[in-house]
Amino acid sequence: MSKINEITNQLMWNRLLSVVEEQGQTLVRTAFSPIVRECGDISAGIFDLKGRMMAQAVTGTPGHVNSMAESVKHFMRFFSIQHMNEGDIYITNDPWMGTGHLNDFVLTTPCFKNNKIVGLFSCTSHLTDIGGIGTGPDATDVHMEGIYIPMLKLADKGKMNKTLLSMIRQNTRQPVETEGDVYSLAACNDVGCLRLNDMMKEFEINDLSQLSNFIYTKSVNAVKKEIKKIPNGVYKNSMKVDGFEKPVTLNATLTVKEDKIFMDYNGTSQKSQYGINVPLSYTRAYTGFGLSCLISPEVPNNAGSLSPYDINAPEGTILNAKYPASVCARHIIGQMLPDVVFGCLEKAIPDLVPAEGASCLWNLTFRGQQKDNKSIFAITAVTNGGTGARPSKDGLSATAYPSGVKGTPVEINEAVAPLLFLKKEFKTGSGGKGKFRGGDGQIIEIKSSLGKDMEILAAYDRIKFPPRGRKGGENGKPGLIKIKNGRKLNGKGTQPIKGDEILVVETPGGGGYGLFKKRSKDLLNQDKENELI
Repeated sequence: MSKINEITNQLMWNRLLSVVEEQGQTLVRTAFSPIVRECGDISAGIFDLKGRMMAQAVTGTPGHVNSMAESVKHFMRFFSIQHMNEGDIYITNDPWMGTGHLNDFVLTTPCFKNNKIVGLFSCTSHLTDIGGIGTGPDATDVHMEGIYIPMLKLADKGKMNKTLLSMIRQNTRQPVETEGDVYSLAACNDVGCLRLNDMMKEFEINDLSQLSNFIYTKSVNAVKKEIKKIPNGVYKNSMKVDGFEKPVTLNATLTVKEDKIFMDYNGTSQKSQYGINVPLSYTRAYTGFGLSCLISPEVPNNAGSLSPYDINAPEGTILNAKYPASVCARHIIGQMLPDVVFGCLEKAIPDLVPAEGASCLWNLTFRGQQKDNKSIFAITAVTNGGTGARPSKDGLSATAYPSGVKGTPVEINEAVAPLLFLKKEFKTGSGGKGKFRGGDGQIIEIKSSLGKDMEILAAYDRIKFPPRGRKGGENGKPGLIKIKNGRKLNGKGTQPIKGDEILVVETPGGGGYGLFKKRSKDLLNQDKENELI
């Protein structure tokens, strides 16, 4: 390839990243659900006609993005490229062909230029309520968890499927918000198509095949180059987490062989009876993200950059739970996987790996009667614990890693649901001590603003087994959920809160890194000044 062609391809690649980011921002701006609008719990990306993800929006979560990367191939199996028309939109929330649970709707839209299909845009967002028993882990099969949409056409040549939309509206406690979110997803892809056409006109190209091959090849080679820097070998790690009916063990074996990495979860606990199971697509999504973070953080995420990673889990384990397993709270286990990956890589590339963090989100999902007693509110308020300390820096407090989802502002929570937040502050000292300290969790106190009974759909971990420190750093403090001046609540399961009770939630702190006695005086003085100790 000539120098000038390589430069042009690089310019088009950068422009493509802008296209998909505008696609993603459209979804955020037009969404009805606060978890999307305020927190960015989405994914958006463009795919070539082979189903390869060429680029993804920076805004979004790894679980959505990397599982969406496989979703488009499933759409293409059900709806062939040859029979796609301009104005068609395809939809599913199948956990095993989508992004892991029913609350995530995935839409894929073919993009046409001069009446010829040139690519596909896909996007995902989390919908707060899609019926069933709600967004909690209580279900014992997937059909208890909400409406299950197979691979269907949402629009045919621009005409929306009114029957499907009516079915969706009727199977949610929030019909207006849910239907609005579906249209938001459709608009997101439409904007991507418009901007791609602008780009292709500007660069005077009529198809994306050459650019796609360039992106794929460059990305593969860049990641393989980084893998070759890691010593060949077999590296193991194990992590124990709370689980539901009993603790769960996550066993991992990472094998580095030349320019490939093989990750296997043999020895991991069998699937749970309840909704903390993880479809393999979600397992691969967060495992691939953890590998990319340490091995190739500078390489843009796409089909090429993910291809050197071969990730598998034995069928029937909690990391490869097959239909009809319940999977609603799959994030509880799935978001632990980057820390599991880091524990393997720490043995191969020491001094680069952070301590363990809170890992999984501590989302506050409430449900109850509205003031009029005629309608039901359902809300998911995103909250986070602390991240693990890094080899050269403290961990981050109240920060979602690996999900990257932002916390929901208190004002938004109180505006859309009858909740009153009495306290929301750092849980001082919850981060593990060390040369570098783990990030702190939070203390949150909440009650009903109407004085009415409500429910919390608890889906939390790191209560029995806190985040572990590294290199002599102390463990982070575990999480806790209770009624103020009253009973402790379970970390998982739907539980009642009386109208006069105050709920207290304490999210976990991250683990420390290195021996505390080696912490510098300057950092200790900063801790005192910032009232962190």
